Amino acid sequence: MQYVKIYTKTGDKGETGLIGGKRISKSDPRIIAYGAIDELNSNIGLIISVLHKRNRDMFLDLIDGLVKVQNDLFIIGSDLADPTPFPEKNNHRPLVTDDMASYLECIIDKFESELSPIKFFILPGGSIESSLLHVSRSITRRAETMVTALSKTKTINPAILTYLNRLSDMLFVAARLSNKRVGMEDVPWRSIKG
Repeated sequence: MQYVKIYTKTGDKGETGLIGGKRISKSDPRIIAYGAIDELNSNIGLIISVLHKRNRDMFLDLIDGLVKVQNDLFIIGSDLADPTPFPEKNNHRPLVTDDMASYLECIIDKFESELSPIKFFILPGGSIESSLLHVSRSITRRAETMVTALSKTKTINPAILTYLNRLSDMLFVAARLSNKRVGMEDVPWRSIKG
């Protein structure tokens, strides 16, 4: 069996290839957008590792949901890496669909059924699990901003933005759920006057 080397040296001058072979700068908004998706996916992998270590049975439903999210983020990355304008993309590779955001809505509804409604703003934090979920939520927001910026100059799949918006909601609810399951209260925001 012949192994493929991880380094190709084709990006040594600050360019990378898109699906279809076009070369563009690594500072292009498209690369920045799917780079943020990759960062988000890595962070979610960290959360899954922590949840496994903490108490896999307590968080099994959340772990399963996050693994599905990781797979969805690969599809988003692939969708963004294909410069073909959205309506013209052929279906030889998976594309982001509205059903992916609908799945997140089902998870949100399930997790919220375990939680009391909140009547105050909460600070990101509490348990380590909750804190990590809030970090991923904020990375999701940044990725959404970058994809939105890309959508101002390129035609992208609109389902990507819907998915990212819903994902940040899901991660917020998951952060609250994590605190509840480990017996910690959400941390309320209070205005501190100096």
